[in-house]
Amino acid sequence: MVKSKEIVNRVVLILFLLSLAIMLTINARWLYVFDIHYLGITEYTEYSKQTILSNYDDLMRYLNFFWVKTLSMKDFPTSSEGAFHFFEVKRLFQMNYAILLITLVPSLKYLYHLFKDKMVWTLTTMIQGILLSLGALAFFMVVAFNQFFVLFHEVFFNNDAWIFYPEIDPIILVLPQDYFFHCFILFFVLFIFFLMILLIKGKKELKKNQ
Repeated sequence: MVKSKEIVNRVVLILFLLSLAIMLTINARWLYVFDIHYLGITEYTEYSKQTILSNYDDLMRYLNFFWVKTLSMKDFPTSSEGAFHFFEVKRLFQMNYAILLITLVPSLKYLYHLFKDKMVWTLTTMIQGILLSLGALAFFMVVAFNQFFVLFHEVFFNNDAWIFYPEIDPIILVLPQDYFFHCFILFFVLFIFFLMILLIKGKKELKKNQ
């Protein structure tokens, strides 16, 4: 039977890996630069790549830094509903950063002892269960992203402010749904990659112990 302290350590570790994957995803500026070309954003809007990236950086600066209190994008006006939604997104960003910082040291200490004592294999069953759940969730996302995207917003937001209208919030024109699809793919790839590292390491330990 797994001891309560061990359960806490495992939960903290998963929260750390989860928040790390989210942090790397939301700050993947390279993905947005790629999508400007891949999705042809400059072709169906009147904005240049330089203008789009400049305003994207304004938005990310607001979302990432708690001391930036007001959202101001040079070329995109923002409605009160749009500003409120981005404020809620900002709170989620800050919450994720808080979780990442709080779990960082205990997770690294826990991983250090697991690797040192060759006990990573004890995580195998838990990781396999998480991977199975992630696989099912990722499959649902791929085959029905519209429904997944709506469900995601219904879970994390208790209002309809996330529904943007280009007439009053033109920023949505340069943030197409396919970009967010790619963001979710990146998140799943990162999170699964972190878990696979531990799973492979654990299986190697089990082989050596046989």
